[in-house]
Amino acid sequence: MMTLLLLFFPLVAALLVLLGGSRHAAKIALGLAVAELAITGYAWSVFNASGPDSFYVFKEWITAPKVSFNLGLDGLSLAMVLLTNFLVPIIILSGFNRTISHASGYFSLILLMQFALIGVFTSLDGLLYYIFWELALIPIYFIALRWGGPRRVPVTLKFFIYTLAGSLLMLFGFIMLYWYNPGQSFNISELYRIFISDSNQSWLFWMFFIAFAIKIPIVPFHTWQADTYREAPTQGTMLLSGIMLKMGTYSLIRWLLPILPSGVAQWGPLAITLSVIGIVYASIIAIKQNNLKNLLAYSSLGHVGLIAAGIFALNIQGLQGGVIQMLAHGVNVVGVFFCADIIFNRTHTNEISELGGIRNLAPQFATMFIIVVLGSVALPLTNGFIGEFLLLYGVYEYNTWLSVFAGLTIILGAVYMLRMYKKVMLGQTGIRVPEFPDLYWNEKLALGLLVIVIFGMGLYPKPFLDMVAPVLETILNKTVI
Repeated sequence: MMTLLLLFFPLVAALLVLLGGSRHAAKIALGLAVAELAITGYAWSVFNASGPDSFYVFKEWITAPKVSFNLGLDGLSLAMVLLTNFLVPIIILSGFNRTISHASGYFSLILLMQFALIGVFTSLDGLLYYIFWELALIPIYFIALRWGGPRRVPVTLKFFIYTLAGSLLMLFGFIMLYWYNPGQSFNISELYRIFISDSNQSWLFWMFFIAFAIKIPIVPFHTWQADTYREAPTQGTMLLSGIMLKMGTYSLIRWLLPILPSGVAQWGPLAITLSVIGIVYASIIAIKQNNLKNLLAYSSLGHVGLIAAGIFALNIQGLQGGVIQMLAHGVNVVGVFFCADIIFNRTHTNEISELGGIRNLAPQFATMFIIVVLGSVALPLTNGFIGEFLLLYGVYEYNTWLSVFAGLTIILGAVYMLRMYKKVMLGQTGIRVPEFPDLYWNEKLALGLLVIVIFGMGLYPKPFLDMVAPVLETILNKTVI
């Protein structure tokens, strides 16, 4: 029952916001998103007390082909639901004090996407999971297309074609798994047990990997990312970078590794190599950027490359680091894009060369911004350090030389993020910064909550590590052949 409530409450909330009109849309959306977060907090407390068994729902749905409405929460799913339901109120709050046309449609689409994301993270039937996967594309497509920047039409079309092509490959892969399954169903527990020959696993691996690699994204399937992050409205960019890309990394762990272990053994070395290449490539490109949103987009690409590398290292440190870094990256990337939005709304530019001296005018904002930046560059005692340490340890256990190149994410990340902060916030006042009001109440609240989590996870990550460890060990045992 709790899982159904977590899933369908955002859908009802989206309808209420749409019907409530634009005048109070942001306030209604925020109130309902906070209510969903409260439900999630209660579910977490009950989960820790009684275990995950009470969080499973199974109902026969379609007879032929055999599809079930099969949902569940284990430690991995709960971590992703916590991330989603924590960030959505922050994302909505960031839209306060902004002029948004057709606000009821805008905020209802955000809540509809929340519904689809929770569906992805809780689905235990392959076809049901695919339906939610595709559903998540619809609201972000319209958010970017309707409220995006001047080049939103071609950029959004490119994003749509990329993700749809990958999704169709994944659908075909699920159909093949259905036929290989003697039970003729998409039930994940049965898919974990079916026998598939090494040759068939080899090509099935690519059907799923490409779909997930596009969503993450992993080089060379990344070319949609920077343009989409730049042209989407800030709340859309936050949804994409903070939560939606986690669909791909989560799916690597939940679906790819345990179902196709032989395919992972054959092609995992290439996948981890592509991930590490992406780390170095994205970091070098980020250093050269003068557009703030472009820099942050490539920064995100580098961080998720490390997450993917840790996952394909196939050890418990890499998997735990991957999940913890998914949570940390979600918090940090939403924080830096929110700070970029604050800067743009006050100066009407994203060009770093036109900025500077903001700290002198907005000391509270400068303090919040540097904390988010330090979390992003994995300073010890922040959330970014825990995940990146485990990830690099996991990659080191897999291959020493790959860990050396993967470790460049810390060095190069510090270079471009701290240099960006210096140019934007310090020094003489830039030509586009004649005045810069300090944080408004909603900005102070949103950034304050993010800062609390940055330090909270960095100082005491144990609850999250303990929550995900059992399911990751189970998946790892299924993966190692």
